[in-house]
Amino acid sequence: MELSQISLIIGLLFFAFVLPAMGLYKMFQKAGMPAWIALVPVLNTWYMLKLTQKPKWWFVAQLIPVAGYLFTIGIYIEFVRCFGKIKFYQQALTAFAPFLYFIYIGFNKKDHFSQPVASAPPQGARKIIKEWADAAIFAVVAAVIIRTFFIEAYVIPSGSMEGTLLTNDYLFVSKMSYGARLPMRPLQLPLVHNTIPLIGGNSYSDAIKTPYQRLPGFGKVQRYDIVVFNVPHNDTVMADKPSNDYYAFVKRFGRAAVWNQSKIITRPVDKKENFIKRCMGLPGDKVEIRDGIVYINGIKGKIFPHQRIDYQIQAGPGFSLSPDYTDEHHIIYKGSNPQIGTVAEMEYETAMEVSKLPGVTDVRPFVESKGDIKGSGQSVFPQNTNFFPWNQDNYGPILIPRKGMTISLSSRNIAMYQRAIQVYEKNKFEVKDGKCFLNGKEANQYTFKMDYYWMMGDNRHNSEDSRFWGFVPEDHIVGKASFVWLSHGGNSDDESPDAYTIQPGMRWNRILRGVGTLEK
Repeated sequence: MELSQISLIIGLLFFAFVLPAMGLYKMFQKAGMPAWIALVPVLNTWYMLKLTQKPKWWFVAQLIPVAGYLFTIGIYIEFVRCFGKIKFYQQALTAFAPFLYFIYIGFNKKDHFSQPVASAPPQGARKIIKEWADAAIFAVVAAVIIRTFFIEAYVIPSGSMEGTLLTNDYLFVSKMSYGARLPMRPLQLPLVHNTIPLIGGNSYSDAIKTPYQRLPGFGKVQRYDIVVFNVPHNDTVMADKPSNDYYAFVKRFGRAAVWNQSKIITRPVDKKENFIKRCMGLPGDKVEIRDGIVYINGIKGKIFPHQRIDYQIQAGPGFSLSPDYTDEHHIIYKGSNPQIGTVAEMEYETAMEVSKLPGVTDVRPFVESKGDIKGSGQSVFPQNTNFFPWNQDNYGPILIPRKGMTISLSSRNIAMYQRAIQVYEKNKFEVKDGKCFLNGKEANQYTFKMDYYWMMGDNRHNSEDSRFWGFVPEDHIVGKASFVWLSHGGNSDDESPDAYTIQPGMRWNRILRGVGTLEK
């Protein structure tokens, strides 16, 4: 686990548990309760409800995603009210900074526990509603601040990072690692990404637009970081199929057909869908894929133990892998014949283990051959086979743009970099009579304004990544995957034979694990 991840986890534990517990320890003593209860997360809120004589179902309500946080803040506010903290600013301090305010209440000698609110004279319904509304507003504002500037919860929706990260791994993503990106659409519903739940429609307004700005962070994106980012090509989407690639549909069916069948909407950068991939190329790097192996600046890149790809297994007569072995090692059988042997999708470390089994003579990646532009059935970036006859396993070399880097504009470079120049960096770019015009002026070179990155999934034959849609601009970076706080199996949305085997139930061995430890 890297220093930034360790620092984040320690900081979260310190502010979320250690500091509040110090104050609650003294507050419980003042209330005549065993002080040790204050040191046990969740249990302490149960006893707060007993002390305040509030309904016990509030305790269970804390477990509801998003809404549960509001109930926890509500319990805190009811508890401090028993210490006479009933003013607006006092409740605001409870919601925004309980880690400090609890210490203040617990250790100063003038604050004492008094009768619970339930024993006090009855309050009017309007006042009770106002108190709960205040608590909800405080909780939402606090959650928005945390989500915007510090950490955000994210769930792995698909298998593109398997077997390093699994579908239904719930992560915390650190915004501080690379610096928090300020909202580009400040007018938006809190705690919602781009679509209003249940009823649909945009969760944000275009009435106020702000340029890309990022606060200072622990550092910049490093090679091999697992990064959450906004999908670059998701600026235009089909309203009824928001997760599908609009540009791929247009290429396949034609623009008129797509526009006739779907409502087309556009999205700002920070409201595009989120993806999670591994950064394989940094600004200025030259990335190439040779027979499924990534080379960076001519040097073979790091291969991770749980990285998945199809392998070709050559073995003697009668060799087979038992069902128990394939289930235990998450091996997906793809087929076999005498010429190529057995083809199976598996992790790198599993392939190394299979290569040592009795009867096995060779295990090697089973990839699309160089120059085969029809093998995968999906064209790769920049979708120009005349200049770039590449595929997902034999790709490049490709130069990743770096801020301040200048390129010559040619028919080859235009195919590669036009979207970055025109869409990401917001220039008017045209080609007339073989000449390039940039913002109305003829140009033969271009200097990039932003850094770009090359992102790839660890599940190399089941990942929609930079090989298919190109570079990730720096303003699309959301944060760094930090640690898994919950993980469970279930039914995968992908029911194809290529779907990763998902065991039902909780994955206890993954809970509260740093992402760095899951890579090993």
